[in-house]
Amino acid sequence: MEDILVRRGGIVESTHRVHVAVVNSAGEMIAKVGDPEKIVFCRSAAKPFQAVPLIEENVIDQFGISSRELAVMCASHSGEPKHVAAVKSILAKIGLSEEDLECGPHPPFEENAAIDLYAKGKKITAVHNNCSGKHAGMLALALSKGWRTGGYIKQEHPVQIRMISEISRWTDLDKSGIKLGIDGCGVVCFGLPLSRLAQAFCKLGGAEDSNQRIVSSMVAHPDMVAGTGRFGTALVEALGGRIFAKTGAEGVFAVGCTKGEFGIAIKVEDGTKRATPLVVIQILEHFNLLKGTNKESLSAFSSPMIRNTLGEVVGAISSDFDLVCL
Repeated sequence: MEDILVRRGGIVESTHRVHVAVVNSAGEMIAKVGDPEKIVFCRSAAKPFQAVPLIEENVIDQFGISSRELAVMCASHSGEPKHVAAVKSILAKIGLSEEDLECGPHPPFEENAAIDLYAKGKKITAVHNNCSGKHAGMLALALSKGWRTGGYIKQEHPVQIRMISEISRWTDLDKSGIKLGIDGCGVVCFGLPLSRLAQAFCKLGGAEDSNQRIVSSMVAHPDMVAGTGRFGTALVEALGGRIFAKTGAEGVFAVGCTKGEFGIAIKVEDGTKRATPLVVIQILEHFNLLKGTNKESLSAFSSPMIRNTLGEVVGAISSDFDLVCL
């Protein structure tokens, strides 16, 4: 079986098929679910690798970017005040403004942040976009290298050319073997085998050079990488620095060991995000990686309930898949 099941009234109402790749530091597949070679778009799970040029080209230090701000550059943040403040701080440090962001606006993911904006009649701008930190980082790279900032999201722009090179490097794929698309925020996104995404997270976790700063920032500031009530934040907080994690749109989620021992990549076939926490938690349980953690903090994700508008429990979501160890 390869499924996450949603039950209501004693019957299976919905089914979410999942695919998983788990690789070790040698790049070997050690466990799988479904098709680990399925071609998927990394979507926002690519963000840690899109931050690599900022480290290797000394952009972070050139502009005095903090660890917390580096974390938001790797984030799909919730648009909470702390996230917006961090992005605005980056923009101020590089001498630009939110008008220079080309990601477009959307309401904050975090409900209270969105309600506050609406209640105060404030305009929702590009800085509230969950990808605004990444875009601020791309602008910083462009400025540092003397490239034009306008059109930095276009495939032919030097910024995006560099991003494609980084994905090629970390996945060990030739550029010609990477499928290209346009992400929700307008930049280039990357289609590749799920196993290669797992490999990339394993390699980054084991990086012994300056790129370890990316992992360290994501571990030190998990609230900046996702946000209040988000699974990615709760997971990293619960595991106490043993892993870093990044969500992607359409049911993508990736985890790397901070010692470079393994990488995990997940794709929910129908793109449903609600299935990913159960998959991640079951895999970590299988490898005994949740031992000694505060499992209570993950209970809302490991055993999610379906509630109606009255708050009554009317169903549940459970896993029904077999992790094949190789």
